[in-house]
Amino acid sequence: MAKRKKRTKKKTGSTFLKYIAWILAIIALVLTSLIIGYFLGTNHAKTKTIVKEKVIVKEKKITKIPKPPVSVNKRLKEVLKKETKTYISAAHEIDDEALANPPKVKTKKVNVYMSKPKLAIIIDDVSTASQVRAIKSLHLTVTMSFLPPRAARPNSAKLASHEKFYMVHLPMEAMHFSAEEPHTLRIHDSQQKISAKIKDIKKLFPRVTYINNHTGSKFTANEIAMNRLIYALNANGIRFIDSRTTAKTMAPKVLKNFGLKYVARDVFLDHHMDKPYILKQIKEAIALAKRRGHAIAIGHPHKNTLQALYESKALLKDVELVQVNRVY
Repeated sequence: MAKRKKRTKKKTGSTFLKYIAWILAIIALVLTSLIIGYFLGTNHAKTKTIVKEKVIVKEKKITKIPKPPVSVNKRLKEVLKKETKTYISAAHEIDDEALANPPKVKTKKVNVYMSKPKLAIIIDDVSTASQVRAIKSLHLTVTMSFLPPRAARPNSAKLASHEKFYMVHLPMEAMHFSAEEPHTLRIHDSQQKISAKIKDIKKLFPRVTYINNHTGSKFTANEIAMNRLIYALNANGIRFIDSRTTAKTMAPKVLKNFGLKYVARDVFLDHHMDKPYILKQIKEAIALAKRRGHAIAIGHPHKNTLQALYESKALLKDVELVQVNRVY
């Protein structure tokens, strides 16, 4: 019996020790979990703070340094930079300073209009994509008059096809102009030749209903040549607008003989290409439209002309800018 009691005591002591060991292991595990959790929580909080600080810094940078707006001068320079070396304007191809005066029109002493006076601004010599982009960047209603295609600008007709309304700027013989266009109409061209040329223009520009003369101080001053041209234009449903490159133009007489209304530009915007002069001419065109109820101005896709138009937006609100087919 004595031997059995001893064995029971040993078993009881061993169980107690195991129990203590388990308790210590659990305590150690809990303490380890708490320590790891503390460090993880601290690091997460630090990371969150750093991210927040970065966001705050970014926001501060955005508000403190706003992106500067692109000026119209810079934008127009960019779109026209390819044209400056190759583009030659016919703005100076006029033979009389008296052309600064618009055609004589009878006006009443007091004009009262039910709507705003109409002003059509024609931009001549349009022939490249960069010129079209520059003109459209103004967000003003203007009439683009496209030169016929040639080797240096093969896409002028294609560019015109994307416009709802456009004109053709038809090259005609000048008294004095060195940079003449190919396929220019001449005073000695036969009726057959002129009619064929107008048919070609209609094929290239199917929706054209108005043309104006590019140069043409010699051609438009010749009654026979103008008779042939107006006959050909009538046959193709096209109206003529006189750019008035000469005071001796026969267009009024010829159009009257055909029973047609004479339509001509009133103001050249950029006969001189400095911006103060162009700004003055824009004011003159607006004043004339107010006096008469309508007016037509002609300019070119020069940088200074487009900048002057952009800077005149406030003044131009006094008139209704329209396509040229809405003036008469």
